[in-house]
Parts: sequence; structure tokens; C-alpha cells
Amino acid sequence: MSLNKTFSMRRFTIFIISLFIYSNLAAQDKLLVVEGSPPNLYLIHTVAPKENYYSVGRMYNVSPKDLAPYNDLTFEKGLSLGQTIKIPLGVNNFSQGDAPKENEVLVPVYHITQPKEGLYRVSVSYNKVPLDALKKWNKLSGDAVGSGTKLIVGYLKVLKDQSPLASQALKVNPPDLAIKKVDDKKQTATSQPKEKITEPQPKEEKSIVKEKPLENTPVRTSGTINFNGGKFKSLYNDQIKNRPLENEFGAAAIFKTTSGWQDGKYYCFHNTAEPGTIIKVTNNANGKVVYAKVLDAIPDIKQNGGLLLRISNSAADELGVSDNKFDCSVSYAK
Repeated sequence: MSLNKTFSMRRFTIFIISLFIYSNLAAQDKLLVVEGSPPNLYLIHTVAPKENYYSVGRMYNVSPKDLAPYNDLTFEKGLSLGQTIKIPLGVNNFSQGDAPKENEVLVPVYHITQPKEGLYRVSVSYNKVPLDALKKWNKLSGDAVGSGTKLIVGYLKVLKDQSPLASQALKVNPPDLAIKKVDDKKQTATSQPKEKITEPQPKEEKSIVKEKPLENTPVRTSGTINFNGGKFKSLYNDQIKNRPLENEFGAAAIFKTTSGWQDGKYYCFHNTAEPGTIIKVTNNANGKVVYAKVLDAIPDIKQNGGLLLRISNSAADELGVSDNKFDCSVSYAK
């Protein structure tokens, strides 16, 4: 073999090795985006050269023999270059509350928001992770997030000395990582009147307990509180300055909350206004008005069919509403 051919072969070999290293590094730095819904959350991994069940398992802190059945594959057949597989996120490798072990590091896992999707819906979609945790992890000060926003919804726990993903780990552990979950089964009818909450939630939204209607839970006697429309009235006035108003009419229903009874902070679900928008709500029967902050779109369940608004029961009390549904008018800045 001539000297020129030998030199060319060496250059070609170096190029292939460099390309392989670059591909691996690029794959390692790829944003980890969570897929699925609880309890079946997972990541998507594309198989790179030389990878097998064992190397992929080490990368994501998953038992290699769990990957095959999770993907309806045969372990003995191995993996193919370019093949995509699902990586399960479970108690061993996914954290939304517990701190990592001494030999582990935390790699952020993201959700990309969709149009009209607010923090509250993201919270519900990912194991009811508290809104204050979402805000701290993502350095957010408000409720509104734009479409396409990359939100941290948890952390992949990997072994620092075995996973290539360890290079993407946080330099310091996130604050207030500990999260106490609420067991919905324990929210019985006998405990509801006490309106106690055991799950840590953000200062403003911490009292939101359920999205479910109140068919079996009587609303408090109407008119027992009066905050002159509530604490968000001034924010509403700020939002509508020099902006056209959107006016809508329709049926409203009520959800149970502890917020508003002592502080006049009222909340609602609405399909058109962006999360964080303050809505002026008028009871058409008596003309009474409250101002409520939109948490998210109305949950897409059968009971909510045809509703314009779902509002907190404390707001309904100030509106003088005694039934679980009432006719209302709403106004907000476009």
C-alpha cells in the first residue's frame, strides 16, 4: 500500500472516530423531554453506535432487563442503530421530591408547553407537582407561560460515575425539592367541610383542592363574605388599561377551595383567557361582581360540558350564589 493511501485511510479513520464522538456528545447534551402521562412517564432514546441494553441502562439508571419488556422487545435480540426506545421514569430514576443519593446527580427533565396550557394543567399532568416547585425550578414569578416554553417538571437521577448524562446535571440541588403528595382517596366527604390541605402548594394557589364539581358538596350559605369583589380587582383594572374588552355570557359552575374565605383571592378556570388573566365575573341574577384569576383551561371532563367558567366557591359566596350552577357574564382584556 502506497504512503498516500495509508495517509488517506488514517484520515478517514480519524474522521469516523471524530464523528462517532461528536454524535455521542450531541446525544448526551440533548434536552430530556418527558412523554406519556402518570403513572407511565418515559423518555425517548435513539440508539447510537455500539450501544446496547446495558449501556443505555447505565445512561438512564434503569435495569437493562427492564428495557426490553417495557418496549415489547426481546432482550436477546439486542438493539439496532437508529432504533428508538422508551426509557421508563420510575421511583429509581425519577425525582420530583426526594434528594439524590451520594453517588447520584440530578438531570432536569422538561415538558414543552402547548397553546393555552398553564402551570396548573402542567402540575396536574405530572403527578400534581406543586406549583411553587414548578416556579422555583423554572425561576418563574407568575402563572403565565407561553406556548413552547421548556419547563422542568422533575429530575432524572443518574449515577455520577456511570452515566454520560451526568455532565448535564445540576451543579447544586434545587431548593425545596421535598414534596408531600396528597392521597385523593383520603379526601372523603366527612373531611371536606374542614377544608384542610396537607399538600404544600404555592402561596396563592395552595388552596385549590380539586377540579371536580360540587354535586355532592353543598355550597356555603351565600353572602357570608364580602371583599368588594376580591383582592384582584386592582390587577384587573391594570390589565384592561388601553386594551379592548372581551365580553362573554354563559353558565358557570363551582369548585371547592379554601382560598378566598379569609383573603378575598378568587380563582377560576376559563377556556379562552390566558392563565394569569384577571376576569370580572358578574352574577346575572343579582348584578354582584367578583374578580378572579384564571388558573388554566376548564378541565376536559364530561361534567364541564357547555360551561363558560368554573369558579371557586368562595367567589360564588360573594356573588350570592346558592346553587352549584348559575348564569354569569365575564369581561377581560383581549
